[in-house]
Amino acid sequence: MHPLLDGKRLIAFDLDGTLIDSVPDLTVAVARALVDQGLPMPTTDDVRHWVGNGAAVLVERALTWAKGMPPEAMLFDRAYAAFLHYYGAAPNQLTSLYPGARSALTGLRQAGYTLVLITNKPERFIVPILDHFGLQGYFTLCLGGDSLAEKKPSPVPLLHAAQVGGVAPDACVMVGDSRHDIAAGKAAGFVTLALPYGYNHGEPIEESGPDAVIASLAELIA
Repeated sequence: MHPLLDGKRLIAFDLDGTLIDSVPDLTVAVARALVDQGLPMPTTDDVRHWVGNGAAVLVERALTWAKGMPPEAMLFDRAYAAFLHYYGAAPNQLTSLYPGARSALTGLRQAGYTLVLITNKPERFIVPILDHFGLQGYFTLCLGGDSLAEKKPSPVPLLHAAQVGGVAPDACVMVGDSRHDIAAGKAAGFVTLALPYGYNHGEPIEESGPDAVIASLAELIA
């Protein structure tokens, strides 16, 4: 096991950019939502830089890019509803599991760690994605960006998970790919482990000051 897991009991994982590469499906849904409004289509690289703060912010960033200014409320409402429809209809068509994700989760569970999922993705999409990849049984708790009053980078979801699990924050770890995961982990008093391959708005994850950067999830159980 990774040395920073010594003495820890609960490990929280982000989803997008950490366990799964969901940008291809997100790109299709965002593109279709924008085209419905007569706006240009973004590229996959564009969307990769917009992901991380939940679906509403993703759509707002896409509209701001397409219009060159923040969108008016009615346009946002139409585009957001369209995005939810398109993404909900096909959240797994192009999404893939990152190498080492399943074996890491399996090894950590066998070692006795409590695993939870904390994502800013709307809660309604979590179960279909986890079921598609056969990951539902790994997590004792799954929180989406709309599950509680606050989402990452707020520490609230992490502290809630620790409380539900009956584990002190200093015995918990946050594993993620973005500055929001690291900020939430630090604010909650969790150890923070960062992955460099995910979605972090084009910024090196090292700049967020995690306790350690791991090249892949396989390093958790190495």
